[in-house]
Amino acid sequence: MSHYFYLARCSNGSLYSGYCKDLKSREEMHNSGKGAKYTRAHLPVKIIYSEEFDTVSEALKREAQVKKFPKSRKEELINM
Repeated sequence: MSHYFYLARCSNGSLYSGYCKDLKSREEMHNSGKGAKYTRAHLPVKIIYSEEFDTVSEALKREAQVKKFPKSRKEELINM
């Protein structure tokens, strides 16, 4: 089973980072208002970037790493 780190663009232009096992379901969950508190306040959201990993640990480590990036560096990652 794959595990994903992702970046979602919120309606206000901000970026939300997260982890999931199914990107489509996670985006639907965010947009149904059942996702993270932050995204519920900034709907709709669109997952615009993801990286696939073999383990939960790898995906969560990448999420923690990217969360520390300034927005400009996250934008560079998206545009690679």
